[in-house]
Amino acid sequence: MDSYGSQRLVALAQQLRFYKPPSLSPDEIEDQNIEESSGKVVPQVGFQESATSIVKDPERFRPNRAAVLICIFEGDAGDFRVILTKRSSKLSTHSGEVSLPGGKADESDKDDFETATREAKEEIGLDPSLVNVVTVLEPFLSKHLLRVIPVIGILTDKKAFKPIPNPAEVEAVFDAPLEMFIKDENRQVEEREWMGEKYLIHFFDYETGNKKYLIWGLTAGILIKAASVVYQRPPAFLEQNPRFKFPKGASNDTVMR
Repeated sequence: MDSYGSQRLVALAQQLRFYKPPSLSPDEIEDQNIEESSGKVVPQVGFQESATSIVKDPERFRPNRAAVLICIFEGDAGDFRVILTKRSSKLSTHSGEVSLPGGKADESDKDDFETATREAKEEIGLDPSLVNVVTVLEPFLSKHLLRVIPVIGILTDKKAFKPIPNPAEVEAVFDAPLEMFIKDENRQVEEREWMGEKYLIHFFDYETGNKKYLIWGLTAGILIKAASVVYQRPPAFLEQNPRFKFPKGASNDTVMR
């Protein structure tokens, strides 16, 4: 048996290793040159590649970096599932919300893979040696303008993972079917506006083990993108991703409302 586990996981790993983010359109390339962009980012609600620009001038805005781990394994029914956490209600930000394991990068981290797997170990006791990291997705931007890199990893032996939640950060560890994030079921939507552009925030209701979870915002957006890549098809609903430029006065204190 290959180190990636089942044949379905082997095929998925091979597929994801060839994944490349969508190419920029001519208009986006022109915008990027005009704005002297150092990278493309997408907002908190899960937008894919957008025209949001991060300028090179460090005096204007340079977002902090973070990484999250999209840890996929094969469920008993043969479906692809992803590990999620419910954040501690004692945390000062995003308390009680569902999130992917991950956090801010340390200076000692050599890359986004290490950031994501290190944080997963600290938060839920997931040994990095159990995870085969295969690719990263386009960067996302949290509402607090934190640049988040989604790292996709494959857990070949689910039974070898014994969750040990860090009580200071994590209240619960659970898993959900990845495909649910491109299905138009158990989903609600809310329209919001920022900088004159309307966009949609998606909310997914999920119940497991007599517990109910609400998965929304940044986490839902990342999982919509991940599911689209894994299953190689778009979601069965409108995402409504706007195009907008960063305000020139953006700083690390700026918050998307």
